[in-house]
Amino acid sequence: MFQLKVLSREVTEQVLQMPEVISTVEEVYRLKAQGDTTVFPLVFHEFEPGVADMDIKSGWLKGSDIFGLKVVSWFGENTKKELPALIGTILVMDAKTGAPQGILDGSHITGIRTGAAGAIGAKLLARPDAKNLLVVGAGHVATFQIAAMLTLFTELENIRVYDGLSQENAERFAASMPQVLRDSFHIDSGQVAFQAVKDLAADTANSDIIITVTPSHEPIIMKEWVKPGTHFSCIGSDMSGKEEIDPQIFADARVFTDDTPQCINVGEIELPIKQGILRKEDIAGEIGEILTGQTAGRQNDEQITVFDATGTALLDLLTAKLALKKASELDLGETVNL
Repeated sequence: MFQLKVLSREVTEQVLQMPEVISTVEEVYRLKAQGDTTVFPLVFHEFEPGVADMDIKSGWLKGSDIFGLKVVSWFGENTKKELPALIGTILVMDAKTGAPQGILDGSHITGIRTGAAGAIGAKLLARPDAKNLLVVGAGHVATFQIAAMLTLFTELENIRVYDGLSQENAERFAASMPQVLRDSFHIDSGQVAFQAVKDLAADTANSDIIITVTPSHEPIIMKEWVKPGTHFSCIGSDMSGKEEIDPQIFADARVFTDDTPQCINVGEIELPIKQGILRKEDIAGEIGEILTGQTAGRQNDEQITVFDATGTALLDLLTAKLALKKASELDLGETVNL
């Protein structure tokens, strides 16, 4: 009865380019700031604690006439079965009729929209003369963070990578970056020096922008290491109890969120608020409010700024809509009758 597109990861990798995804994510933030979106409550369930769980993020983009959801499952034992531990599936629906428009693999979409989000936070809140980037975490998502940052910050000189679990992984990651950026993102990073680092305190003090992409449940970066004017894009905290940076950093920082209620519940600001270090009324706003001119971002060069990005289905859905449009133009993907 319904004709809809099914897009594999290979197709989304082919059709989605970072500059277009960055523009799409910015549009989501604008629409949200203007009240043209709804984020539905997060559904989370552990089938077996520490072994298998899933979450469902969903939402409605009124101005784009779509709603839908993303289901993400994590089954830690999958690697023994030669399957990915993390699996994501996106369903896009027509908001005028309720009819399905597409089913898409969510892995690449999640990575690229998350990279775009972290870089947009830095673009709007970091000092304009920023030259030194520190990425804490050397996993799959960190690649997208670096690609998005180099798309928006052409003057970056140094990108340092820290992996608290494996220095060898950090070194391998840093060494592979120029080739990965060329092959996967068509980015020439010849002007940038990549380095794996061990001394997180020293490298925090020498960084203008810090992006954290870890699953940590305790602070990795302490306040006394942070120099004035530093910007943080905190990406890893997306579940209650996760924490990447010292809560004391929030005591005198200018703080923005992607979705304030969600960030209070599961984001980097969850614990600082519970500990009384940050009050809800101290949050400067949501990141889209800077794009729409409703509020200002950084107020001076000495200010520490933080963007708490938990990620919403809105980002997945509008990025998926872009992928569906590009795939249709190129006659890619499978059309099925549902």
